[in-house]
Amino acid sequence: MVYAILAALAAKGQDVWPNVDLQVKNATFMEVAAAIEHQVPVRFFFDERQLDGLSVSIQTADRSLDEVLQQIFKGTAFQVIRMADDIFIIEGDPIQTELPAAYFGEAIQEVVGTQRVSAMETAEIASLPNKLYTIGYASAGKDTVLLTGKVIDLTSGAFVTAARIGINETDKTAMTDANGAFRLAIPKGYQTLYVNAAGITSANRQLLVNGDGQLIVGVNEKMTVLSEVVVNAEPSSNVSSSLSGVETLGIRQIKQTPVVFGEADVLRVVLALPGVLSVGEASTGFNVRGGAADQNLVLFEGKTIYNPTHFFGFFSAINPDIVENLELYKGSIPSRFGGRLSSVLDIAAKRGNRERLKGSGGIGLLTSRLALDGPLGNERTTFVAGLRSTYSNWLLTLLPKADFGKSRASFYDVDMQIEHIRRNDDTLHFSTYFSDDRFKLNSDTLYHYNNEALQFRWIHRSSDRLRWAFSGTYSGYRFGVRDELSSATDYQLTYRLRQTEVKIGADYRLGPAHLLQFGVQVKHYALNPGRMTGYSTTSLVKAVSLPGEQALEHAVYLEDHFTVDDRFSIDYGVRYSMFNAMGPGTVKKYLPDAPMSEATLIEAQRKGSGAFMKTYHGPEIRVSARYKLSDNTAIKAGYHTLRQYIHMISNTATMAPTDNWKLSDFNIRPQRGRQASLGLYRNFYGDQVETYIEAYHRVIHDYLDYKGGARLTMNPDIERDVLATEGEAYGVELMVRKKGGRLNGWLAYTYSRILLTADSPFQTERVNGGNPYPANYDRPHDVTLVSNFRFTQRFSVSFNFNYGTGRPITLPIARYDMNGSGRVFYSERNAYRIPDYYRADLSMNIEGNHKLKKLAHSSWAVGVYNVTGRKNAYSTYFVSERGQINGYQLSIFGNPIPFVTYNFKF
Repeated sequence: MVYAILAALAAKGQDVWPNVDLQVKNATFMEVAAAIEHQVPVRFFFDERQLDGLSVSIQTADRSLDEVLQQIFKGTAFQVIRMADDIFIIEGDPIQTELPAAYFGEAIQEVVGTQRVSAMETAEIASLPNKLYTIGYASAGKDTVLLTGKVIDLTSGAFVTAARIGINETDKTAMTDANGAFRLAIPKGYQTLYVNAAGITSANRQLLVNGDGQLIVGVNEKMTVLSEVVVNAEPSSNVSSSLSGVETLGIRQIKQTPVVFGEADVLRVVLALPGVLSVGEASTGFNVRGGAADQNLVLFEGKTIYNPTHFFGFFSAINPDIVENLELYKGSIPSRFGGRLSSVLDIAAKRGNRERLKGSGGIGLLTSRLALDGPLGNERTTFVAGLRSTYSNWLLTLLPKADFGKSRASFYDVDMQIEHIRRNDDTLHFSTYFSDDRFKLNSDTLYHYNNEALQFRWIHRSSDRLRWAFSGTYSGYRFGVRDELSSATDYQLTYRLRQTEVKIGADYRLGPAHLLQFGVQVKHYALNPGRMTGYSTTSLVKAVSLPGEQALEHAVYLEDHFTVDDRFSIDYGVRYSMFNAMGPGTVKKYLPDAPMSEATLIEAQRKGSGAFMKTYHGPEIRVSARYKLSDNTAIKAGYHTLRQYIHMISNTATMAPTDNWKLSDFNIRPQRGRQASLGLYRNFYGDQVETYIEAYHRVIHDYLDYKGGARLTMNPDIERDVLATEGEAYGVELMVRKKGGRLNGWLAYTYSRILLTADSPFQTERVNGGNPYPANYDRPHDVTLVSNFRFTQRFSVSFNFNYGTGRPITLPIARYDMNGSGRVFYSERNAYRIPDYYRADLSMNIEGNHKLKKLAHSSWAVGVYNVTGRKNAYSTYFVSERGQINGYQLSIFGNPIPFVTYNFKF
């Protein structure tokens, strides 16, 4: 029976390892191992302490697991050992994974009759550090003898795998296999045997070695958490990729960054990266390299999220417990992405584990969250589900009743994923997401908005070289405003946007130097721009509805990832997009040599359902290249053109629930942009410190700004109140990041400018006389420090600091009388700035004890947001009081905000 089992394991261990796909940057090996385990039925075993200080950056498509692991550990002292479906990562010399033929003759004794008894099963368990254990019988001859045995956990009785066995003051070592067994050649005489392994307390045993013999070593489980695992896949991971301006963050980095109210926040951490700015607190809309907030494509597991905010913008709408990692493309945007000018934020959800039900969550002062994942029936089908909600009204009741007595706020978000791997390795994936917000601020006006999305995806592998991905996605956004101040004037306003998308994409490996990516994408937009009705039966508000809009957006793309040689690689591709504004609708034509107004309207032509009202199309070029000057230094350059067919109509500096999304039509042209970038990337201290400096220049065409006094809500002729401006953005980004060790984090500096020009031949359509002016979100200087220091295995401290130039504003600078009426004269648009912004945050992370056998592992996050209590100005406003114009400054968090959050996982 013993022979049969070992033979089966040996045969299984020789199976061809399956292919995997990995796209990770600066990930820990624990994260990489988890990603591989989600794709193939293997398990990893390794000592995290041995791998401390390293990180993995690797991009593979349809490569064997053997090749991937070889690349990851190339040039390191680590060995990859496979026993059946278990993979051991071991430091040091290779070990023998097969037993010699004579082993069973030494280990098994024949007894009278047909019964066989293992000598090791009758051996004494060596569990005491100071007791002397005798091995073998004294004999003359050889000075080195063979010690065989096993290592077991005294608490559970389980075999301890991947344990290192050695003799002190010698280089004699061995590793235990999947059954806890080891073989070690040791000298005769008095010896001290040591045992080290992940999850156990290091042990020493005193031996008197006379000859060949057996020993069972009993050890105790370790009660403290292991050190951080950081694995470096290749010598220059920061400089290897051809793409520039791409940031990748894992959930561990996200959760270490202190944010307001103590809950990890995906978008708040994104704001700490170079080139990413915000107009201020209470906004999770972000601006990337001079782009407006609507020029960012936010994807959560491939689904478009139009308003990724909660609670007045204080929280992002993504539950951090179901996030695996995120990638922000701000420079080199792959051809498979389109529809936005500025950036793509691609958030990936974690996959369900295949072994058992697991969970995590947290309880804070304002929110609670829970996430579950595990198998559904069998290991081929898994699920992930998350729920988050708030109970924030108690906080609003503590505010002054005169100012905020009627304030209320609530939100929740729900997400779920189901994944099934078929026997032919095809993957079926279904996911859904929903978020909902309701709030009012000391008024009778209730604001309500929500996101909704679902997706079905099928990944099919046609061959070792070709993989297909098919997906269907629905994304929706809606908001409503309800005013109940007076029964005669109460009303409700509703808005809705729906997006349906079908994608077919493929990866094709054309030899070792080329990876082709190609596909086709089709989107359908259906937009209800607004409907206002009376809320009660006594309301005198007349019902008004704006005509609906719909459009089709098509795109085809082709991209080649070409590795010329070890030093030079280039990614080049093209995306051709087409947009069709469709009926039913009205095509409004104005006099060509006059500003658009009711007086210059010459024709309003009605189009039927499905008719093409206007078509826009054109190519988008994507090129990025990398040249390595040395193993740790590279130059990267890129050039990209992009098109955006949907606009956000807003006269506020930040995203708001009532912002309208507007499709391009006969009079409103799509936005177009191009960007060029050049950067120097260099690593130091064995790739533990990554640095880069990158400069960029962007040109934007047909960005929508607004005229003075514009009406942007419920306006059927919105084209008359907006301006198509030209924009120029440029800047420099600097990043210094330390990835591993007790002290880690990054320091980022950004210099960026965005200037708009509205130089129309018509005076009413000029801004600042046709001269350039800064956009509302122009902030030239920004410095961000994110740092974490681990004092012990259970206690660490995180510290953040942020400084930024104040954003532009328009101020009243004079007062005059006209026909007996007082008037105010304003400065040129955005000619002044609010005060500069700076803020410091501090948090402490306290881990509970890490016994392996616990119902749940817990931790506490305690800290202070805005430690110095600086009253940073979010905005300024002016009020006419007793014949005078008085200015006021609004601060969102003008005092230190303490927070405490209890986190758990099981």
